Amino acid sequence: MRCASFFPIAENKEVYQVLDSSHLLDLLDFSTHFFICCLLVCPLIGLLAGFKRLFKNYLSARMQYRLWLVLLILLAVPFLPVGSFDLAAKAQPAPSNTTAQQPALTKPIPSVKKVNDFAVSVSRRTPSVIQVVFLALWCAGMFVMGVLIFRSWNWLHAVKKSALPLQSAQVKAIFKECQLELGIQKNIPVYSTAFLKSPMIAGFLRPGIYLPIHLISDFHPEELRFMLLHELQHYRHKDMLIGYWMTLTGIVYWFHPLVGYALKEMRCEREIACDCAVLQILEESDYQAYGHTLINFAEKISRFSFPFAAEIGGSTSQIKRRILNIAGFHKETSFRNVRGVILSALLAVLLMSCAPVLFTSAFASDDYRFQEYGKNISELDLSKAFQGYTGSFVLYDTSSDSWSMYNKKNAAKRVTPNSTYKIYDALLGLESGVITAEHSHMAWNRKPYPYDSWEADQDLNSAMRNSVNWYFQAIDAQADWDSIKAFLQKIEYGNQQIGSDLELYWTDFSLKISPIEQIELLKKFHDNAFSFEPQNIAAVKDAIRLSSTKEGSFYGKTGTGRVDGRDVNGWFIGYVEKAENVYYFAANIQGEAGATGSRAAAITASVLSDLQIWSESEEAVNHLFYGFPR
Repeated sequence: MRCASFFPIAENKEVYQVLDSSHLLDLLDFSTHFFICCLLVCPLIGLLAGFKRLFKNYLSARMQYRLWLVLLILLAVPFLPVGSFDLAAKAQPAPSNTTAQQPALTKPIPSVKKVNDFAVSVSRRTPSVIQVVFLALWCAGMFVMGVLIFRSWNWLHAVKKSALPLQSAQVKAIFKECQLELGIQKNIPVYSTAFLKSPMIAGFLRPGIYLPIHLISDFHPEELRFMLLHELQHYRHKDMLIGYWMTLTGIVYWFHPLVGYALKEMRCEREIACDCAVLQILEESDYQAYGHTLINFAEKISRFSFPFAAEIGGSTSQIKRRILNIAGFHKETSFRNVRGVILSALLAVLLMSCAPVLFTSAFASDDYRFQEYGKNISELDLSKAFQGYTGSFVLYDTSSDSWSMYNKKNAAKRVTPNSTYKIYDALLGLESGVITAEHSHMAWNRKPYPYDSWEADQDLNSAMRNSVNWYFQAIDAQADWDSIKAFLQKIEYGNQQIGSDLELYWTDFSLKISPIEQIELLKKFHDNAFSFEPQNIAAVKDAIRLSSTKEGSFYGKTGTGRVDGRDVNGWFIGYVEKAENVYYFAANIQGEAGATGSRAAAITASVLSDLQIWSESEEAVNHLFYGFPR
């Protein structure tokens, strides 16, 4: 039986581009997707506001206020760590500490057929002007908002620093009565200050209530009791903590008018909820007096509110809404509370079901949502084999239905596929009729190319072996943009993006795929889950077959990303086909230089040999490393 080397040997390197690791480009990409999230949030805010208006008479004031918390959660979704909404990602690990060691180098085997890994260099991706402008404006706005918030915090700090412990025994007695009435046992300090016009509570870990001196000097027991009850309700419902959250949301979404509207409504409904909580414990005869307290304060309250505090005051329009609410207040019944909870829960579930959409919109082009639940996944320790490169290795064992991974996080990271995509580009050409299994010949157009092997007529086997760019670009040119897009969608290839340049879409950061997706696609390719013509699948398999022995057959394709003359990304994907089993693998390495498909193949050889999946002979494995720097 003919015996050939089952891994490609690097004479030259076929190099395209890899995921740009620049943090700035990552931030620019995120800012773009964040803007998309901001658009998606608009109908959610409209839905929430419409629901609250429609069911206003069926929801308590506290429930209407708390519904805004669902929006705050949704607004935080784009900033959650990657994987937060992989709700089914409950792996069942069977840890393995397999470490691949590289065998020693020996002389080459003369009878081996070499597979070339040719390439050209491309330029680093540059951000668009729109991306840069949006990011700059967004950051500038957050900076300005941060400065304003800091000034407000500094002012609040000065107020707290100038405040003195409450001295009035009568006010202290009223405060203690209010605490007992609400069942609050914690000792909350009360201070007096000349820098406030209305009472407020500030601080989360160490909250304190601050009273204006004029309020103490113009002492009115009933009004003071109402105001203290109101501030203590803020304490009971942890409104200060929510206030911090609202402030941070306002900084990040400073440019979004609907978010600004929602935060304004939330602050007003927070005060209305506290008003209702106070009225709930008062006698009905006290309602009018409580309303008069707000009216009396309308002329005294400050129009400036502290973002880190909760005050009884507010704007004139807010005071008007609160007074109208007091005028129409009726105590809550158990039935209404239960009905409100059910309605609120239904809306909350509906809105939260949109969370994965926002999360995916923020990270759609970067990560693959691998469903780990119910899968047998073990971890490999290949840090020595990777020799300082970042990246990942994924292996799938068909017979045991098990996955083995090194660096699972990177294994789900989508990067440019480089020449590994040519496996599927060849299928595209065969399925679209550009080439056929029997007639895949293309004549060289007589143009000069950087490699001698490219300056010759090609068929599918030679084009795949020498990774001839112009051959596959000719397939794409005849297939046209719409056909390529439809093909990518049909086979569900990575992010399915091809940009506008048909000669560069698999090399210009448009098309991206993760190592895990490479494995899943190889399985579909091997089993022809695409329902393509069997002879077309067989033709591509033959083109990527690297070795056939009595053990079985070995299939694979390299890809390398060269950016600005440096090899920054290396791929090696394929599968080992034996009589009793099929093993699929995908290796990806990334680095500042030297990260090639050939190096990824060397790592793969070491891993598969250590795992006793494929070891044709010691000499054959050693030959993989001939010509590689150690």
